[in-house]
Amino acid sequence: MSDTGYLPKEKIKDFLKELAKDAVVYAPCLEGDIVLFRPFSEERTLCLDRPANTPPKSVIYPQSETLFAFQYKKAPEDHQKMSVELKADIGVPNMVIFGARPCDAKGFRIYDRVFIETNTPDPYYRKRRENTLIVTLSCAAPSPGCFCVAVGGGPAHKEGSDVMMTELEGGYVIEPVTEKGRAILGKHVIEDGKPYLKDAQHVQAKAHDEVRNPFAPDELPKISQSLFNFDGFWEQVVGKCVSCGACTYLCPTCYCFNITDEQGIGSGERVRSWDACMFFHFTLEASGHNPRPTKFQRFKNRVGHKFIYYPEKYEGVIACCGCGRCIRYCPVNVDISEIVNYLKDTHQELHWASSRKEGTQPTVGSTKDE
Repeated sequence: MSDTGYLPKEKIKDFLKELAKDAVVYAPCLEGDIVLFRPFSEERTLCLDRPANTPPKSVIYPQSETLFAFQYKKAPEDHQKMSVELKADIGVPNMVIFGARPCDAKGFRIYDRVFIETNTPDPYYRKRRENTLIVTLSCAAPSPGCFCVAVGGGPAHKEGSDVMMTELEGGYVIEPVTEKGRAILGKHVIEDGKPYLKDAQHVQAKAHDEVRNPFAPDELPKISQSLFNFDGFWEQVVGKCVSCGACTYLCPTCYCFNITDEQGIGSGERVRSWDACMFFHFTLEASGHNPRPTKFQRFKNRVGHKFIYYPEKYEGVIACCGCGRCIRYCPVNVDISEIVNYLKDTHQELHWASSRKEGTQPTVGSTKDE
């Protein structure tokens, strides 16, 4: 068997039907003007022309999930005593994420380090991750705002994927990345892809060269700690943010959550739901005190987590995949790549330090000589 497959475009639905025999297949589907990952069916319109508006992270890491149910029961021998019965169900079907982008797949690797590669693995996330096959589609061209190459990724980056597909004029070249992905090559609609491999590599290289790198010539951004810790900088760059939280919910690498008990009379559920550091109540304490009471402090935490704290803990890995969704869909055009670029600029650091001494308020992006 060849190490590379080829899927003719006219057979793509047959391919998805074959995958659906053994798993629930999530694919990017057109709903109105937006593209969302939905369970595949012939009634839905498959859309591979552009990245989905939302990443497929909810397939493996649901926006809201019940961790367990609980029920209070009185002890039959003594009604003054109460016991609690817990019931957890982590049964997960086999699933396929089809048509995700490399940045989406890389996002799952960010989660893996937190939820699996630890002394206390999360059984819910781990089970879904193990039962999910991730088939990604390399990007033929950059989307507005994306900067994946600047954070260690790329339009054909394979980290986190089980299978990589590359679109050619008549079909898709299929490259297995893991042993789990290699089973794809055995599907009857898959042809030998070896004759098309060089064309696919050419498409991948061309797309890579077209992606912007806001941090060039640096390989990865290195943030100025003194500028990062200067409140005046954040007050200015985040002044227009409306704290809607869209950047967090659309991000393939954000994983913060909250846990609540939804309780009725005698029974209830413990529920885990996505949370967002851009919301005021994110670190609000029961006493009413909030250690991050202002918008700029919350955005500073968002940037710091992705570009400082996570890299410090996980051997330099940046917790941003550069997909650009937070830039494309921000209602007030806050650009995280632009902000990080300011933070790594030594001229900016000197400029802001000088302004602090003089008691003036500089403009982001300007220099002392302007």
